[in-house]
Amino acid sequence: MKIAYLLEDTELAGGIRVAVAHGDALTDRGHDVTLVTKGGPLTWRSSRAQWRYVRAFEEFDAAPFDFVVGTFWTTLAVAHSLAGDRAVHFCQGYEGGFTAYQPQRSLIDEAYRLPLPKITVSPHLVPICRAFYDDATYVGQIVDEVFFQPHASHDGRPRVLLVGPAQADFKGIDVGYEAVRYARALGAEFDLIRASQWSPAKDEPVELASEFHVALPTQEMARLFSSCDLFLGPSRAEEGFGLPAAEAMAGGVPSVLSEIPSFLSWDDVHDYAAFAADGDGLGERLAAILADPALAARLAQRGREVVEQFRAERTALRLEQWFEARLSA
Repeated sequence: MKIAYLLEDTELAGGIRVAVAHGDALTDRGHDVTLVTKGGPLTWRSSRAQWRYVRAFEEFDAAPFDFVVGTFWTTLAVAHSLAGDRAVHFCQGYEGGFTAYQPQRSLIDEAYRLPLPKITVSPHLVPICRAFYDDATYVGQIVDEVFFQPHASHDGRPRVLLVGPAQADFKGIDVGYEAVRYARALGAEFDLIRASQWSPAKDEPVELASEFHVALPTQEMARLFSSCDLFLGPSRAEEGFGLPAAEAMAGGVPSVLSEIPSFLSWDDVHDYAAFAADGDGLGERLAAILADPALAARLAQRGREVVEQFRAERTALRLEQWFEARLSA
């Protein structure tokens, strides 16, 4: 099959990472995938797909392609215009629920109501998408193979990793900092390691962190994950998936996660992470795991088992089957 994905840009972001991962996984299965973007060359990750650089998506000739996939709300109308019933909406999170996009919510909802079949990274997004257009299917997420590596043991204080931009409130970084304060108040001793694609926010309490890493390429990010002893994922309910949490689990890092639909959807038995509803609860779980190596080991093993479902070859098979069924129809 010939499949094109429309990417607004190539900046470091989870949404771009996953679209590129789709390109790699489908290319590996013998399909002809082209990533069409208004951005520049990709520098922070490798890619095995073909690339087309355009000033505007309207320049792209979609006629030879079996499918054209919109990957963000701003690409949906143009995908529909270019490809008609060959256009697909790849939903990684309902943008209309994000605080930053509230001024555009009516435009986002209008784009979601277009007659595009939708594929989603998380089961909880399916009913959200069907509220706008009833054709929606869960296909899953992809965790890059580089993250499936052994945990790197080290001496010294435990390292707790908190990933994401504080400027995006759905990432719950403020809640993460609350959890860090509470765990330390309970007597837990650890180094907080921060990572984000952006520099710290203006009012971010960076003094709580021992390290702050900005815009790490994929290989370096994987090494950072493997150097840490616990992952803290405080995302709010608007989170579409929460890819860093799955990447941490792939590397055998036990996780403390917020009780949100995306995290809870990974398995029916919620024993693959320690869950809590707020900052104090997350801090309590964090302190408990740091004090209990056996619990940490159990969570690490179970988490790794659960994220096997997100290996590229498994998600690519689901994607391929979905596309093939659509093509034959």
